[in-house]
Amino acid sequence: MAGRRKRDKVVAEISLAHLIQFAHEIGRALSPDEAIAFLNEEGRAYEMWKRMMSAGEDYIKLALRSHPRLPVTHESQRQRQAV
Repeated sequence: MAGRRKRDKVVAEISLAHLIQFAHEIGRALSPDEAIAFLNEEGRAYEMWKRMMSAGEDYIKLALRSHPRLPVTHESQRQRQAV
């Protein structure tokens, strides 16, 4: 992965591109400016960010649980028993 640079605006880049694509898939047309306005209405961008963060956290936790090389700690064993 050499040559990759740190991205500070991944959410905005993903959100805008996908929003325009999703609109197209359901037969609606959105310009980039209209898509930005749509995201900024009624807190949509923040709500989407919260949902994406939650989904990302769930994915990472699942990946960590199933990773074969990570040791299991006593704390994680207690948490599993409690669930």
